[in-house]
Amino acid sequence: MQEITSIAALREQVAAWRRAGERIGFVPTMGNLHGGHLALVDEARARSDRVVVSIFVNPTQFAPGEDFEGYPRTLAADCAALKQHATDLVFTPPVEAIYPDGPVLRTAVSVPVLNDILCGASRPGHFVGVATVVTKLLNIVQPDLAVFGLKDYQQLLVIKHLVRDLSLPVEIVGGAVAREPSGLALSSRNAYLSEAQRAQAPVLYQTLRDVAKRLAEGDGDLAGLEAEGLARLQHAGLTPDYLEIRRASDLGRPAPSDCDLVIPAAAYLGRARLIDNVQVRRPAS
Repeated sequence: MQEITSIAALREQVAAWRRAGERIGFVPTMGNLHGGHLALVDEARARSDRVVVSIFVNPTQFAPGEDFEGYPRTLAADCAALKQHATDLVFTPPVEAIYPDGPVLRTAVSVPVLNDILCGASRPGHFVGVATVVTKLLNIVQPDLAVFGLKDYQQLLVIKHLVRDLSLPVEIVGGAVAREPSGLALSSRNAYLSEAQRAQAPVLYQTLRDVAKRLAEGDGDLAGLEAEGLARLQHAGLTPDYLEIRRASDLGRPAPSDCDLVIPAAAYLGRARLIDNVQVRRPAS
């Protein structure tokens, strides 16, 4: 497994693989890897001849006061894990390689509407930072496919939209949500949870599953289901940011005729901000 920090060296290696007719898979990460990340690497491996993983804690997607400085950085352990999952190349660029003028965006990628709802409403500028760094990384690596986790459902839609709208020649693959036995979605920020909070946290997924079950059974009171879900989270000791029922295709408010839905949610528990979602198909009205 190669470890490369230089954009030029990365492009040289990828170009050599392309000349050999090999298919390139890519998994962008911010490091502190867990089983969910490694499942995405395995998905890329199953679909590609070569797998590139980037580890870059992107400063432009952190709002003021968020945990950029304290975000867990575990490069040695990450590389050891990636080696066990047949990764061909790990790209670990310094900030100045990605942002030559510093992490203040002079050129930015924005996906209107999706930027400003749900997580975007709570984290202003977050998805502009995500969209910009992903566009840059896709341009640097130029993979045939890139794999992103479905846990970050809104992020996945932002990336799918920017790839389509900017005509980028890459296939975007959504990898399944990896969970602990309790149902808690794997996340690097789960490291912030105490033992007692880990016992509380699975209520987020349990609540989403229960809302999804009622939707699948034909309950059409969306506002009532959202309110009940938020109340349940509060009662369990979480501080909910949102729990909403949205159209799966674009996160718009569903019309009565929309059957393919997603229920995204975010809640705070101590220092951790938990996010999750459940997709559901409800009966046609």
